[in-house]
Amino acid sequence: QVQLVESGGGLVQPGGSLRLSCAASTSISSIYVMGWFRQAPGKQREWVATITNGGSPSYADSVKGRFTISRDNAKNTVYLQMNSLEPEDTATYYCNRYPFLVGWGQGTQVTVSS
Repeated sequence: QVQLVESGGGLVQPGGSLRLSCAASTSISSIYVMGWFRQAPGKQREWVATITNGGSPSYADSVKGRFTISRDNAKNTVYLQMNSLEPEDTATYYCNRYPFLVGWGQGTQVTVSS
């Protein structure tokens, strides 16, 4: 099965930006929907955004207007551009296919704090 490696997280101040990357071990051109998820300490994992092979995105209300999901099938990579970050965005971010999820990777930590 496909293996996914997330990267790009870090510590940023409120209002800052980060661009997360999700590199897949195999081609994602045949995976119809890819998505980003996040999990904050003490909370359940939640859906953030998804994107179809045709480039149609969907977003959780909490990030709509601030985050942009994209994919580059030629590079087997999915991206999440995060702008206007808020402390509430602090979490470990994961990518995966949807709805037929594969094993979760290590994720990448995003911390938004002044």
